[in-house]
Amino acid sequence: MIQLLTTGNYALFILLLVALIVSLTFHEYGHAIMAKWQGDNTAERLGRLTLSPLAHIDPVGMLMVVFIGIGYAKPVPIDPRNFKSSMSEFWVAGAGPFMNLLLAVLAWTTYQILLMNGLNNEAIGSFFFQLASINLVLMLFNLIPLGPLDGHYILPYFLPRDLSRKYRDINERMGSMALIGLIVLSIVGGVPIFSFLFDAAFWMLGLMTFI
Repeated sequence: MIQLLTTGNYALFILLLVALIVSLTFHEYGHAIMAKWQGDNTAERLGRLTLSPLAHIDPVGMLMVVFIGIGYAKPVPIDPRNFKSSMSEFWVAGAGPFMNLLLAVLAWTTYQILLMNGLNNEAIGSFFFQLASINLVLMLFNLIPLGPLDGHYILPYFLPRDLSRKYRDINERMGSMALIGLIVLSIVGGVPIFSFLFDAAFWMLGLMTFI
């Protein structure tokens, strides 16, 4: 994103930054509200059950987004001992990506309704497009079952019990390094994971387009 500033694309930079902050905030709020519904109020007690970006955005994570194109928000704290069912971890992990999908659908649908009613403003269109596409990319990225990403909590529920235990053990020991390696390879061009994620996001936008 820093290239946008150096080339004078200040408006696009601000649009992307706002869309990203909104997307990350809703993602973390999704985890927090689902954790409460599943019996754990840890996030609520620590002030994370809110849609205020100040509670969720990590300054270092945002600087990483600006300078290298990828970053992170503050993880929502949870205490699994408070969960009320064996599926609670699954629902809490899935709530973040689901919130991104929901926001993408709402943003893109709203934009199309505005178009149908005669509002065709380039700035508004750009904002809704960025908001929808960023949310879809965040959803897909977080579903990767490596390291601390949400996908590593979700995948074990689809595996046989023995294989699930082995996967959890391997991911605990090697998952974070594997994720870092995947990101580095994508940045240098060896494994274009981010290109694939953006292509997948644009394909999903096409499925959501009705005008």
